Amino acid sequence: MILVTGGTGYIGSHSVIELHNEGYDVLIVDNFVNSSPSVLKHLKTITGVDFNFLQVDLCDYEQLKDATKNYSIEGVIHFAAFKSVGESVDLPLKYYNNNIQSLTNVLKLCEEREISNIVFSSSCTVYGNPESIPVTESTPIGKAESPYGKTKVFSEEILKDFHKSSSKTICNLRYFNPIGAHESGLLGDYPDGKPNNLLPFVTQVAAGLREKLSVFGDDYNTKDGSCIRDYIHVVDLAKAHVNAIDYNKRNRKLYSVFNIGTGVGVSVFELLSTFEKVNKTPVKFEISKRRSGDVGAIYADCQNAAKKLNWKAKLNLEDMLSSAWNFQKKN
Repeated sequence: MILVTGGTGYIGSHSVIELHNEGYDVLIVDNFVNSSPSVLKHLKTITGVDFNFLQVDLCDYEQLKDATKNYSIEGVIHFAAFKSVGESVDLPLKYYNNNIQSLTNVLKLCEEREISNIVFSSSCTVYGNPESIPVTESTPIGKAESPYGKTKVFSEEILKDFHKSSSKTICNLRYFNPIGAHESGLLGDYPDGKPNNLLPFVTQVAAGLREKLSVFGDDYNTKDGSCIRDYIHVVDLAKAHVNAIDYNKRNRKLYSVFNIGTGVGVSVFELLSTFEKVNKTPVKFEISKRRSGDVGAIYADCQNAAKKLNWKAKLNLEDMLSSAWNFQKKN
């Protein structure tokens, strides 16, 4: 059985489906801070399975330990974390407390329960504003531009120290910008309140739920002045986590790091024009000042994942944007 923390969240829920598709039993842990109980219903509709679920605050170790005591857990995928760059700048203590405490509690559980297969949800934010792109796994980290990014840097250091002391098998996935939705239209990125990520804001503006989109900066040193990111379909990303669990099984006691992206840099303006073209729907926007914590451009070199994880992104930008719009219309 694979324990998936944050399993009713955006990436976690899609990963639950892919784990199930590959024959894994799944135990979902979440506290619904950034998700909804309705996700469990949608997971059952899609898969036909009533997944094991525990409502647990991962910052409470005794609660986590007690809730999971009757389950035989062979591996953990740790997603649960706050993830807004902008909010982390305003509320750094919220991010340091939650993201670090939840990780150390999960690792403590792994230590006490002798769970050796660990996959961690890291982020390209650990690279900060890199001197050259695309970034590889050997690109220096530690210059994160936001408290959120710093929690991922600190988490990676914790994982490395834990690996040295315990010989646990740990796969650290540094992924880029997940967007898109499940083909059913039942699962996608639907934040509670004002979206922090670009695409949910785009789809809500296109749907008439919001007046206009703010493009944060058009004066970056990029081809059109807007930020460049490596966008990856959430389903491709979910499949990478299954491959990581399998990779850990074949490479016991190894600590590994992989970039998970498409290797293609897409600007904000390119994403907007592609969305309008693919979905035949206009998106009203305005130019706003840059956000604190944002970097100008970053995209991945994913050769390492292709060679060792046997993983490569298969869905393109059009797939991502059409599936996101389908999800928005159905919800």
